[in-house]
Amino acid sequence: MISSVRGPVLSAGGGLAVIEVGGVGLSVQVTPQHALTLRIGEEARLHTTLIVREDDLSLYGFATPDELVVFDLLRGVSGVGPKSALGVLATLTPPQVAQAVAEEDDAPFRKVSGIGPKTAKLIAVSLAGKLAPVAAAASVPTGAPGSQITSAVVGALVGLGWNERVAAQTVEEAAADASDADAASVQALLRLSLARLGPGLARS
Repeated sequence: MISSVRGPVLSAGGGLAVIEVGGVGLSVQVTPQHALTLRIGEEARLHTTLIVREDDLSLYGFATPDELVVFDLLRGVSGVGPKSALGVLATLTPPQVAQAVAEEDDAPFRKVSGIGPKTAKLIAVSLAGKLAPVAAAASVPTGAPGSQITSAVVGALVGLGWNERVAAQTVEEAAADASDADAASVQALLRLSLARLGPGLARS
């Protein structure tokens, strides 16, 4: 799995960016808005996921971990493929997606090209309770003290179904081992904590 790429931008436009990594140009599908922020010759870092199909390998890249989290969750909804998921993120920010789901409002999703009323409703229903990390990240201001950040991450994990004691211990351990930058970021600390918990550990 390619979880991130970093290197000079060789080209960017539309929904595609080419990033040079180790002398190899990697083609990464991005939102049009993201492509506009990339400058040829300047270094960029993208949070990525590699989607493997029988006849295709596609790399999708995002500016923030939240966008990647939402993208993966959207792909888990029946009828939503990678291109449709990317279309949602080209129209809505992660906090806007979280707010729409929390309010059970499918109207914002119906505005996305390729998403019909039935699929829009399914997104709002299927993602209920799964966007606590995004909501928690959005509610914590930049530069918040460490205790506020760890509390937000613990709250996000509890919202996902983890036992509070297990969540608190895991976040404490992740914060202790994390770099200063990661420890100061809700998104980064959350990803590190989830990696420690793993899919096989009990949630209660």
